[in-house]
Amino acid sequence: MSDYVLSTIHNGTGILTLDRPKALNSLSLDMVRALTESLLAWRDDDAVQCVVIRGSTEKAFCAGGDIRFFYDKGRSTPTGGSALLEDFFTEEYALNYLSHHYPKPYIALMDGIVMGGGMGVAQGGPGCRLRIVTERTKMAMPEVNIGMFPDVGGSFFLSRAPGELGTYLGVTGEVIGAADALAAGLADLYLPSAQLPMLLEILGAAGADKSAAVLAFAAPFQSQIAAEDSLLARERAAIDKHFAQASIAQIMASLSGDASAFAQKTLAVMQKRSPLMMCVTLEQLRRGAKLDVAACLRMERNMVRRSFENGEILEGVRAVVIDKDNAPSWSPAALAEVNEEMVADFFAPAWPAHAHPLRDLA
Repeated sequence: MSDYVLSTIHNGTGILTLDRPKALNSLSLDMVRALTESLLAWRDDDAVQCVVIRGSTEKAFCAGGDIRFFYDKGRSTPTGGSALLEDFFTEEYALNYLSHHYPKPYIALMDGIVMGGGMGVAQGGPGCRLRIVTERTKMAMPEVNIGMFPDVGGSFFLSRAPGELGTYLGVTGEVIGAADALAAGLADLYLPSAQLPMLLEILGAAGADKSAAVLAFAAPFQSQIAAEDSLLARERAAIDKHFAQASIAQIMASLSGDASAFAQKTLAVMQKRSPLMMCVTLEQLRRGAKLDVAACLRMERNMVRRSFENGEILEGVRAVVIDKDNAPSWSPAALAEVNEEMVADFFAPAWPAHAHPLRDLA
């Protein structure tokens, strides 16, 4: 077990607490393994009727994977390969699959920052999940900002957001709050953060139907937030129009022809992102819309291997996290220099099918 994951059972509720506050609960390999161990043990344990996953600090549920680890291990060989790096992504994606198909109520308290890998362990599967946001929620799939693509199942859950909202979120990496998360179908319920301790008490006292207890407790608070008035809801028509275009170049051209403040802000954001990885992300999401979650994760696992071979992620992490100059030297530097072959390289099989590290996912 990891020193950074606390695992307890209280009156039928298994509680997993991500406890790495100095790193905003970002996931290490040991944390991924600890979460997997507990979820597997509780899956067939009749004493555990539901699972709650939460962060230990009001600042963050989970800020993602440990990108300093990615940077250090990715730079350790000329091709960006590392056994520990390979293990991290294989085991993280297997954990995402496990949580997606978990047979018991799986309740994610998405209080504070919820980004990248945090989204992967929070989204769960539609059958049993309850994703709870608060007034402190800051949600994003910001990978294009560090030269990567929205992984941990982003191919699946972003591509299934209403209209083109998922495309917008994946390609821009923009941060959203609770109302937008509800509008995008990336959250189920709103609760004021002050009510989270009481929610845990109610779960501890409730009978077997834990989900019903959560829904009943949360019901009075839903009127405090209006997803229909969120930014994404207000700009839905514009997002659907611009982000339905067939290429990043066409999306940006469409935005440039729209004088609205939202369109111009979005265009400015995209001009800072990796041109290559925006193109890769758009292709990823279009493909993911036609795949089940297992196939999405296998595709992303392949893409991760290609990402570290390419090196764009190393430059992105350097600029944002290591040197903090926020001046990445993207390659190619201009969108016009990105060609179809460069994008296709990310989807070229890195392993034969029988040797894929996630081949056993159903």
